[in-house]
Amino acid sequence: MKLNSLKRTPGSKKKPKLLGRGDGSGRGGTSGKGHKGDKARSGARIRLHFEGGQNTFFRRLPKRGFKSLGRKVFNVINVGDISKKFSAGDSVDEKTLHEKGLIGDKLEGVKILGDGAIDKAVNVKADAFSASARSKIEAAGGKCELTRPPVEKKAEKTDK
Repeated sequence: MKLNSLKRTPGSKKKPKLLGRGDGSGRGGTSGKGHKGDKARSGARIRLHFEGGQNTFFRRLPKRGFKSLGRKVFNVINVGDISKKFSAGDSVDEKTLHEKGLIGDKLEGVKILGDGAIDKAVNVKADAFSASARSKIEAAGGKCELTRPPVEKKAEKTDK
């Protein structure tokens, strides 16, 4: 087989649509662009989400809520889960929680909540504790340690 003997498969190459070649061609006059309007003009592009002057869909939807840019999203663990997976005297931190399968990917850290009961003295290191979780862990003889110091709020300025 030689390059000069190759032929195209029939139907693989179509002739381009010839526009604006007179009314007898069937594609003359407005050349398939309809009559007037933005899309009949050269270089016309309709922007994304344009609905012909109708209010766009995302502007018709109700706007609710607020998402703070400074928010922290914690992996949340309950005291009852710690009691089931750890024995007395164990050290509980983000690494051991991940190894035991209690938390998934790291978000902003770990927060311990007070759902469930704990009867073992464990040392827990986390980024945040709820008040009930702290009291249950300490009542069982364990310790609660913050891995990061709490963020101090700035004092508000007072005009004198």
